[in-house]
Amino acid sequence: MNFLRELGLTFVPLFVAMDAMGNLPIFLALTQETKAAHRRRTVHLSTLTALGVGLGFVAIGKAIFLLLNIEVADFFVAGGIILLVLAIKYLITGKMMETENSSASEMVGVVPLGTPLVVGPAVLTTLLLLIDQYFIAIVVVSFILNLVIQWLFFREADRIVDFLGDTGVSAISKITMLLLAAIAVKMIRQGILTMLG
Repeated sequence: MNFLRELGLTFVPLFVAMDAMGNLPIFLALTQETKAAHRRRTVHLSTLTALGVGLGFVAIGKAIFLLLNIEVADFFVAGGIILLVLAIKYLITGKMMETENSSASEMVGVVPLGTPLVVGPAVLTTLLLLIDQYFIAIVVVSFILNLVIQWLFFREADRIVDFLGDTGVSAISKITMLLLAAIAVKMIRQGILTMLG
């Protein structure tokens, strides 16, 4: 019972930080011009990237922070700048990056999907706080469960595209990129305020 209670206490903060449903429109925007097979590979690549970054951070995150003298606020600013640049590029050109070939389109699964969207400053900060309070094994199980949920959302993206149609996805993508730009600015602001505080 204690295991289940602690699993719940670690699962919920990570679920909120990861925001699986909120990431779905961004995933659709990034993969709207790719074929279904490439989109599936992007789903797997983004999940594996997020898993690697998250587990790597749990293992050596504190040591890296101390070694490089990096603060959590620095992570927020850096992640926010990356997302802001990508959002602005998409709003101006209609593309976040060139995706003429499959390898380029699949790299979207690494950046910005795997990180900093699925596993970004919010998730990394949450992991850092949780491993100070609970057994690492429980935190890792909660993290993996959240990644499975995110994978399922991304995996069902094809059905959502079929339901909305190309025009619907394009319209949602534009709105989503505006929201992504706002999220990026919020991340930068949080980082700066933390530095000043």
